[in-house]
Amino acid sequence: FRQFSDAGSRKEHVKITSEPKPGFLERLSETSGGMLMGLVTFLLAFYLLFTNEGRALRTAKSLDEGLSLVVPLDSIQSVSQQNEGRLVHLAGALSTSKPLFDPSYGLSIRAVKLKRNVEMYQWVEYEDSKEYEENGEIKKETKYSYNTEWKSEVVNSRNFDREIGHKNPSAMAVESFTAVSPNVQVGSFVLSKGLVDKIDDFKQLSLSHLEDPHADVTRGGDYFYHSDNLRRPEVGDLRVSFFYAGLSGDDPHLGSADKVTVVARQRGDQLVPYHTKSGDVLQILYPGDLSVEEVFQKEHQSNTMKTWALRAAGWLSMFVGISLMTRIFYTLVDWFPVVRDLVNIGLKAFALCVASSLSLLTISAGWLFYRPLWALLLALLSTVPIVVAKSRVLPKKQQ
Repeated sequence: FRQFSDAGSRKEHVKITSEPKPGFLERLSETSGGMLMGLVTFLLAFYLLFTNEGRALRTAKSLDEGLSLVVPLDSIQSVSQQNEGRLVHLAGALSTSKPLFDPSYGLSIRAVKLKRNVEMYQWVEYEDSKEYEENGEIKKETKYSYNTEWKSEVVNSRNFDREIGHKNPSAMAVESFTAVSPNVQVGSFVLSKGLVDKIDDFKQLSLSHLEDPHADVTRGGDYFYHSDNLRRPEVGDLRVSFFYAGLSGDDPHLGSADKVTVVARQRGDQLVPYHTKSGDVLQILYPGDLSVEEVFQKEHQSNTMKTWALRAAGWLSMFVGISLMTRIFYTLVDWFPVVRDLVNIGLKAFALCVASSLSLLTISAGWLFYRPLWALLLALLSTVPIVVAKSRVLPKKQQ
């Protein structure tokens, strides 16, 4: 069943599908598949939590080792053989051997990276679904709406529920690309590929000082348009914008060259990765002029944030895994609304307590080889959720 409407350029229609309400055996079969997925998620959580603690401690030790060994350079204009093979710290303006350019649009810039971003005006489909039960059947009402938008990727209209009237081109006539300077330096030192990859603070390039490159291309703001009418583009029209990262020379429109701070190993006139005794690799780059202490403080903060993010992901993975594995108890009683709701609350509380306890135990196991006292403290802390849960159950039994 479909209903169609057209409000301006936005088109929409509604489709309703129905299917018989699944029986007990069918729901039980779906729950069994969910249990298998839950088991995989549950085991993955152990691996994620355990390896994350080892990674975090290894990174922290490597940073402490690097801070104790790093040598600040007095000058970046000359290469001293005394620092060969050592971890060095330097700061200065970026420089490149030659500018990056895009001959198709008559554009050039002295920068580490130049990105051409191409967007095409296309149809986009949106879905909004809701399910409800009616006459013993499960019905799904899906509202499909269509709108035209600028998109960087080709939207495949063949997957639309209604392709007629919403057909997109299968490819773009102009492609996006990112050009990277083959030689990037700070003073007399050449940056390794890993350091160049860290220069990714892209800014949009203003096109106000440029002319239209071709007769079929029109400049509008900071975009080049392949369109007959900028105010009313048609599906298939293109617009092109440019972004740059790491300005490497003084530019009358953009300002002076960007400065960066680097901590890496000196090998001749090159700055390459430094391998620590802890098994980590140090090659650090930050925008601006930072001291040695500021660089390593930022690295420690980044390590802490990453550690807690992975801990949260591991706990959530364990919680979801336990919930999926215990879902079968909910399925067995879902015929009785009151019992079903009570069981659902109990299962969520059980998953919460067990996930918290096992997560703390896994984290403590990861610390066992590095910080035994902290590992013991976490192991004791992991019993708190279980003790609290039992303390609430006993008074209820007595009543």
